[in-house]
Amino acid sequence: MALWDKPVVNRLSDNRLQLRHGPIELIIEAFGSQTEVDAAYQQAVNSFATVLEDLAGELNELRKQTNANAHLFKGDIAKQMVKVAESFAHRHFITPMIAVAGAVADHVLHYMVMDRNLSRAYVNNGGDIALFLNDKESFNIGVCANPHTGAIVSQAKITEDSDVRGIATSGWRGRSHSLGIADSVTVLARNSAIADAAATLIANAIDLPNHPMIKRATATELSPDSDLGNRLVTVDVGTISPAESKTALNLGQKLAQSLIESKQITSVYGSLNDEVFSLYPSLQPTALYKAPSQSNFDNVQKEQASA
Repeated sequence: MALWDKPVVNRLSDNRLQLRHGPIELIIEAFGSQTEVDAAYQQAVNSFATVLEDLAGELNELRKQTNANAHLFKGDIAKQMVKVAESFAHRHFITPMIAVAGAVADHVLHYMVMDRNLSRAYVNNGGDIALFLNDKESFNIGVCANPHTGAIVSQAKITEDSDVRGIATSGWRGRSHSLGIADSVTVLARNSAIADAAATLIANAIDLPNHPMIKRATATELSPDSDLGNRLVTVDVGTISPAESKTALNLGQKLAQSLIESKQITSVYGSLNDEVFSLYPSLQPTALYKAPSQSNFDNVQKEQASA
């Protein structure tokens, strides 16, 4: 799709909204009276109209290693991406692109709920999810250990009085390149952009450098314009032992724990080859726990469009 084509808007049969433009696809749902939902969806459409164009206009700079130049960017999404990247940049190589999907979800949600009387709403951008909750409302979120199988192994109940308004999942099987070998890392944070960046960094940290069963390629071999340049990204993970899986997971868990202690994120669930870890503050209402049934979850993470 050419950059100047108009975004595609679809109202799905289950009353969700699908917005597509170039590589971006959002699945959106709002809860409230039909009049309020209709108005919220129109606001989402309006806010999405120039997202791709605005990002494309600043893409070259957004692909560069982050520095304290957020004031040089024009778009609200670009500014949030830079701000989030800067918050992690003191100990990692990072570009603002690490938060792009989450920042887009946050942006559209912000304008969708503005001046609307809704009970709940979400914007799902390929698994990076921004949430809105009104008084006494909640979402039950399924946590997937392996995107390849789709198995839901844990759940997070996100309540109105928690700080969590963003969810993101990352891993080497996902749509973006990963430096690590995690099957899945799910992060809960105060917005989707922060969760997006943190999930990527933790998934990158779950690794076994120089392991003969892990196939890698330079990012630019796979995507010539990748912001990761010539860094090696994972393209396949062969057989590794349970002990090796635990060793790799421990590296990600150490980083995840430090991000929780610094209050950058709230909760983390990581998995690799049926080995897992979960971290969350003991008194948070977002505690992860064994899921009794996949049917208990809200529709937040359903990305497929059923028109």
